[in-house]
Amino acid sequence: MVRTLRNAGFESYLVGGCVRDLLLGHPPKDFDVSTSAHPGEVHDLFRRSRIVGRRFQIVHVRSGREIIEVSTFRGHHSPGFDSDPDTGEGTDAEEEPVERSRQESAVCATSGMLLRDNVFGTVEEDALRRDFTVNGLYYDPDANTVLDFSTGVEDLGARLLRVVGDPAQRFQEDPVRMIRAIRFAAKLDFVIDPFAVAAIARCRHLIEGVAAARMFDEILKLLLTGKGEKTFGLLEHHRIFELLFPATADAIRRVPMQRNLVTGALRNSDDRIARDRPVTPAFLFAALLWPPMVRRMQLLEGKGETPVAALHEASSDVITAQVRLITIPRRFATPMREIWDLQHRLESRRSPLRLVSHPRFRAAYDFLLLREQAGEDLGGAGEWWTRQQAGEEPPLPRSPEAAPARKRRRRRPRGGARSDGG
Repeated sequence: MVRTLRNAGFESYLVGGCVRDLLLGHPPKDFDVSTSAHPGEVHDLFRRSRIVGRRFQIVHVRSGREIIEVSTFRGHHSPGFDSDPDTGEGTDAEEEPVERSRQESAVCATSGMLLRDNVFGTVEEDALRRDFTVNGLYYDPDANTVLDFSTGVEDLGARLLRVVGDPAQRFQEDPVRMIRAIRFAAKLDFVIDPFAVAAIARCRHLIEGVAAARMFDEILKLLLTGKGEKTFGLLEHHRIFELLFPATADAIRRVPMQRNLVTGALRNSDDRIARDRPVTPAFLFAALLWPPMVRRMQLLEGKGETPVAALHEASSDVITAQVRLITIPRRFATPMREIWDLQHRLESRRSPLRLVSHPRFRAAYDFLLLREQAGEDLGGAGEWWTRQQAGEEPPLPRSPEAAPARKRRRRRPRGGARSDGG
């Protein structure tokens, strides 16, 4: 990839997380390339490629089963910005007044958030546009050297996560950088620079302006790195969790025991990731939103709703409120609701043979165990279902109140004649 770009006359390097991880002695998860070639020029060089993004254009180049991300060196914005309220851009903040650079390549909201950033420059300028110093390292495979235009190598040695430039300004340009700071601190076991910590405290409210769809992608990166439990603790410490999941944070404040469910789910997911086993976001979202769902369900039951009706209405209310902040695609929202719906049936222990065959039984059963581990008293339902699956527990007898089975009517022979068999 780098060789092809260089042979075509373009400057190019490996950059970012792959260089950082190699220097830390970790196997890189993927490889990114930074180059002087513009997106269109990269696309022309590689047949199996496509330009993606509008806010920040990059090129995805397919190499075998892998996708390599190729970005163009970013430059500084022009010193003057012209007011232009009629951008018509489909951005993270469509309703905000914006300012546009004279090159028509960068669009900035009046809050400071960059809505489009395609100003190209040199590798030195690109390094100063990176989010953190440890992600601003460039590897030259021909010279076998690392280019460091700030303090990246030094900060790697100190295990310090330092923002490139003024932290408050960089967070205003892109509030997601605050979430990325939490993710990298947890993933790499780094300490966040005190100046960045102070800036997070001042700028964290800007996260509410990030598009819900983009936030969903960031949440998956946060929780599925194998450091979900530690990440959750940092999100709480920096008071970002309450912006991402406000109803959950409120429910945990009211019933602190509910925090055990969230940490237990994240701990289990971390363990599965460490063993290279799959983790479904539906299960994690079910745990994250269970506390406010239970609280809402209890309020509805207090108004006379039946438990089943209260659960269905509470599920809808909680999910509707949450997706305004973080999109939850239907492919995850549907199984999440099914996990919740099965909890009542698991607690009642009825129709075990039919329930075990349900496609969401295993996830719902694991969720039931998680609730018991978190401190909920479910009358031993988890142990009962464990024995049931092992064949050590007979099915519950039919309840006396249950309606008797209807007897099948005996059909008479055609013609009304009764056969005596003689």
